[in-house]
Order: sequence, then C-alpha cells, then structure tokens
Amino acid sequence: MPSVVFIHGTGVREPGFSALVGRFAAELTRLRDGLRVVPYYWGGQHGAMLAAGGASLPPEGGTARSIAEVPSMPDPDDDTTGWATLYTDPDAELVLAACGAEQAVELPPGSVPPEQKIQALLTSLAAQGDVLSDELGPGLARAAVDLAVHPLLRPTATALQPGDLAVLVARCLVARVIAAALDNDTPIIPVGDTRDIVVDRLVKALGAPPRGVERGLRTMLLRSVGSAASRAVVRRRRALTQATHPVAGDILRYLTRGERVRTDLCTLVEGLEAPVTLVGHSLGGIIALDTLVTTPLPQVRLLVTAGSQGPFLYESGSLPSLIHPEPLPAHVPDWLNLYDPRDLLGYLGAGLFPGRVTDVAVNSRQPFPAAHSAYWTNPAVYRHIVDHLP
Repeated sequence: MPSVVFIHGTGVREPGFSALVGRFAAELTRLRDGLRVVPYYWGGQHGAMLAAGGASLPPEGGTARSIAEVPSMPDPDDDTTGWATLYTDPDAELVLAACGAEQAVELPPGSVPPEQKIQALLTSLAAQGDVLSDELGPGLARAAVDLAVHPLLRPTATALQPGDLAVLVARCLVARVIAAALDNDTPIIPVGDTRDIVVDRLVKALGAPPRGVERGLRTMLLRSVGSAASRAVVRRRRALTQATHPVAGDILRYLTRGERVRTDLCTLVEGLEAPVTLVGHSLGGIIALDTLVTTPLPQVRLLVTAGSQGPFLYESGSLPSLIHPEPLPAHVPDWLNLYDPRDLLGYLGAGLFPGRVTDVAVNSRQPFPAAHSAYWTNPAVYRHIVDHLP
C-alpha cells in the first residue's frame, strides 16, 4: 500500500497536530483510495519549549517602542491587505466607521434605535453557537456576545445604513475568530474563499442580503493600514512573543540539534513499504529534504514541500545537509514544491536545482501569515499532490 508521511511545521503541538493530520488524511484519501497516511510528530519530543516558563519574556506594557512603518500601495483589486489589518485589529473597521463615516438619516419618532436591532441579531447569533462559522473553527458565539456590548457599536450603527452595518459586523466577527486562531497558533487556517462564504452567511443572518464581502473594505479600511496594525502589535507584544516563540525556537533547535529528528524520520520510513511519499510543511519540508540528502531511502519516490524555506537555506548556505553550489544528490527523488505567492516563508527550488524540482503556485487568498497555514484547507494543494503521487 502506498504510504504518505506527513511532517508538520514549526510551532505545531498537540492537540493541533492531530487535527491537522486528520484534515490532511481526509482530504488526500478523498481524492485517491488506498493510501496510508503516516504522521511524523516531531514537535512533541524534539520541538522547542520555554524551560523556565517564559522568564525571558518582557512584561506586558514594557518599554519597547514601536517602529514606524510605511505601508506599500495596496492593489485596488485585492482585499488581502484589508483582511491583514483586521486580523491584527478586528475592531479597526468599527473604529473608522464610528469616527469618520457619514451620518445616516435621522430616525423618525418611535423607531427602534439601530444599535438595538443589531444587538438583538448578535444575541440571536450567539445563541446558535458556532454553527454558522464551523469552517473557521470555534469562537463565533463568544465574538458575537462581546461585540453586542462593544461601546463603538452604537455610533457605528448610527453612522451606517443597515446593509453596510451588517457587512461590517460580519467581517468583524470573522476577523475575531481567525485572529484568535492565529494567536493560538492553530495550524489550520481557512482559505479566503471559505472566509468570504462565512461572511456572506453572517451578513444574511444579520438582516441583509449578501452582495459581496468587498463592500466598503477598501474605501474604509485601507486608509489606516499600518497605523492600526502597529498600535495593536505594541499592545499585544508579550502575547505575540509567547505565540511565536515555538516557531523561532523550533527552527533554531533543529538547525543546531537536528540529527535526532532526521534519525527518527529514517527509522519511520525504513519500516514502510515502497512507494513512500514525504510531505513536509515549512520546517517539515526542511527536515524531509535534509533527511533525503544525507540518507538514501529507496522507498521514498516523491518529496512534497509546502511553504518551505529549504531552497532559501540552501542558497544562503544555511541548509545543514547541502551548501550551494553543491548539486542535489542523484538518490533524492522527484520534488514537488508548493508555494503561495503571499506566503513570505515559501521559496522556489527549480532555479537552484534545474530539472529536479517542480515549483507550483497555489493561491489561498489569505494575507501573510495566514497564507502560511492555509495550505491544508486549499483543495488545489491536494489535487497537485495526488497528481504527482507514484
């Protein structure tokens, strides 16, 4: 039986790993029967940890100063920059609407204030739990409860027409759910198409017909890209450090003490019958590449990397097993390298190893860093893998 070994990336720990490999196995076997998916969970034994409980981290509200950032000009046909700001500060659009939007027509006597209407809809939404945003993961009900009592909801509801208000509130709710997932280092992030479907679903539940999630996003939100994000990063410095330390720590630990990780992978592969495919995400792709370079494993007929820094480390002289311009050993199998153009941690290999690597772009429609975790919810990723399986 063909085996596919899944090797996770940086910062992944249980229970996130089981959820991730479960999703991977379900999507892959749905497209091709008769596959055995074998997980390689190196993070539990070989991953980085803060041994002193985070004693090295600065306290909340420290003296570090933010660095002023000048945002690049946004693409007028692309909404990923706006979503990047919302993931950093889900209330950014709420603030803009309350402070700068044109006031709506004054209500006639006896009318229900607009904030009461949207509050009632949010309360009803919270009572349904997370069912309307199941694709995004948990958190919708909590987000709806919090937003219903948000102090900016009243001026925002007064400033906007009901349809625009429903869209803004829906985006705010979705941004809160995905931002929480990113803060928790959840390894499964939905692609932009899934996010937009949930937004439209919530727009309808909030009393307006779905007309496209792009309404108002560019004109209202992108004017403040950079400044809102910078303020939020300063406020959440310790939380961000605690969330990202496994990522940086895993990389440094592997580059200095990676032999055990590669040895354990070899042992796993040697117990499998051919043909074997290694699929590695991020640092998992580096682990797979290093292992195949240093140890001939004839059972392995295909290497798949997604969002991997292997080519960059090779070119920069940082890959443990191979330094440019040394060629890729002949025993290394065919290499399929998947990358998202918006994933700043995904690199190309075909130009470094001509004829040995196939680079394929996949578009999750998510901004970075969400794009780095969205490979395994992108149907195109699985189609490309299945098309190349031996």
